Amino acid sequence: MKILLLFFIFLICSCSGSTLQKKDSTQYDKGSINQFGKSDFDRMADYEIRENIESLKILMLKFYKKNPNQLKKSTSDNAEKMTNWVFNGDHDWKFKRIDYAQDIDALNQVFDHNFKGDRVLSLITGLYTMLIKAHGDKTDFYIFDSLDPQKIYNASRNIEIIVWKLATKKNKKGQPFLLSNEINPSESNLSFEREFGKIIGRTDYFAFTLSEKTERTVTRVIQNFTTGIFLPF
Repeated sequence: MKILLLFFIFLICSCSGSTLQKKDSTQYDKGSINQFGKSDFDRMADYEIRENIESLKILMLKFYKKNPNQLKKSTSDNAEKMTNWVFNGDHDWKFKRIDYAQDIDALNQVFDHNFKGDRVLSLITGLYTMLIKAHGDKTDFYIFDSLDPQKIYNASRNIEIIVWKLATKKNKKGQPFLLSNEINPSESNLSFEREFGKIIGRTDYFAFTLSEKTERTVTRVIQNFTTGIFLPF
């Protein structure tokens, strides 16, 4: 009962202020076939990772619209079509345009001066594959699945490092590697930061709830953003 209550609190908090696409109505219907073998906590895990994927879709679209030069490195299609292909195409998240890099390798090359590929694709690929890896390479969870709350917590800290790098790291021309938030006298746009904040919030909440359920302690880490070193997951 406690886990069920936590799930609904998590559901409400995560949806607050969000305009994410409506999910299949059977997703949380305990009577549907895909829900057999799932506990309430498994459904909470399903929700956490799937909502984070939705946030990554939103971020990819925003980054491409803010950085159209990056989109042109991968395709002549528009941002919506590219984003749809990345999240639904048959490619196993291995892209030639970013040298087939994934997780930490993909995230690091976003800020590599010598990288000539699509930095938006590299960023989103890195974030997606890192989150999936931290969740045991799954997006659908069942009773006998085992997740490590420390890995999920570490992935959340890595996202904080990415947010810091996006705000502070500059290319050889003294410009951000990727344009995102804007704060100036005529315009204030923190939509990127808010979307990243949603991912961090969901991931942290799930990591600590999982820690309580499994009685596995999460070691809190004090971030040293200046080093920019990612945590293992």
